[in-house]
Amino acid sequence: MSHLNEKTIETKTIYEGKIIEVHVESVQLPNGKEGMREVVKHPGAVAVIPKMDDGKYLFVRQFRKPLDRTIVEIPAGKLEKGEDPKETAKRELYEETGYTCQQLNHIISFYTSPGFANEIIHLYEASNLTEGVQQTDEDEFVDVLKLTLDEAQKLVEQQQIIDAKTAYAVLYLQAKK
Repeated sequence: MSHLNEKTIETKTIYEGKIIEVHVESVQLPNGKEGMREVVKHPGAVAVIPKMDDGKYLFVRQFRKPLDRTIVEIPAGKLEKGEDPKETAKRELYEETGYTCQQLNHIISFYTSPGFANEIIHLYEASNLTEGVQQTDEDEFVDVLKLTLDEAQKLVEQQQIIDAKTAYAVLYLQAKK
């Protein structure tokens, strides 16, 4: 056990929603004093970097209410209970873009905001794509974009790509060049 660990004394669930739970936790700090932590529990998510045969990548443009604006992202979505992240990645790629893939490689898994949330995102790269019909959820509205890596980088610079998972994906692709 690390000398930095905090021991949970009590947990109170203050919100249970469709996607997240919010807990307030009383903790014993490493110095023996008591503290409070607000923790968002999330089931986890996947994100996919779909590479087309011509070297372009698939992105989606959608409105994000917490930001109150439209942004460009890589396809992504939440894990369903008990679902394997690889299966979630295939499902989300198909639902959001209409494409399926023959190859799906896990790149990395990372936590989005460990200061207050336990959300983990599993990032995959998809290739050998086959076009189909987009099957978005009834409350999901997205445009599919086909971009070169240079075009995606310009969208980062123009602050149209502003979420961490997509910015990470662009950096990953640049490093791989």
